[in-house]
Amino acid sequence: MELIPIEDKIYEIRGKRVMLDFDLASMYEVETKRLKEQVRRNIERFPDDFMFQLTKREWTELVANCDQLPKNIKHSYIYPMVFTQEGVAMLSGVLRSPIAVTTNIRIMRAFVAVRELLLNPPVDEVQELKNEMKEMKKYLEDVFTDYNDINEDTRIQLELINEALAKLEMKHAHVNRPRKRIGFVQSED
Repeated sequence: MELIPIEDKIYEIRGKRVMLDFDLASMYEVETKRLKEQVRRNIERFPDDFMFQLTKREWTELVANCDQLPKNIKHSYIYPMVFTQEGVAMLSGVLRSPIAVTTNIRIMRAFVAVRELLLNPPVDEVQELKNEMKEMKKYLEDVFTDYNDINEDTRIQLELINEALAKLEMKHAHVNRPRKRIGFVQSED
């Protein structure tokens, strides 16, 4: 038996994390009828905070909200008993088979794992990625804004340089036009 399937069989009812009698019976490899029989024979071991019977309203609500319940049990007119972590621990004293002991250890570990999960929920990786994407988008917008500002400044500076070069070229063209030669021209005759 693995930890995950046991965790899936832990429900919250009346503000307590509990397991249903038929789930426990299948894990202990006994009939639900026999499990209930043992509990009734040892009822003094199961106070209300260890075990209680579901009401019709609670059972109807559980059936409506849980798809994983077996089909044949969903329409039962007998409402299940539910056991808290302490009640499950007490079952190991009532059911004394080796299977009951090893199953009980696994169930206790599942209750602890559920408690740990509630106290330390896993990091929402999708939300974390969304936040990182928002930060990256803002950073890129800032970079492009700065880049556009630099481009505008650079464009203006390049225009000024081009104007200055054009003026220098006009001045240089005026200075470097062909001059008349000075001196004697010798004829070849």
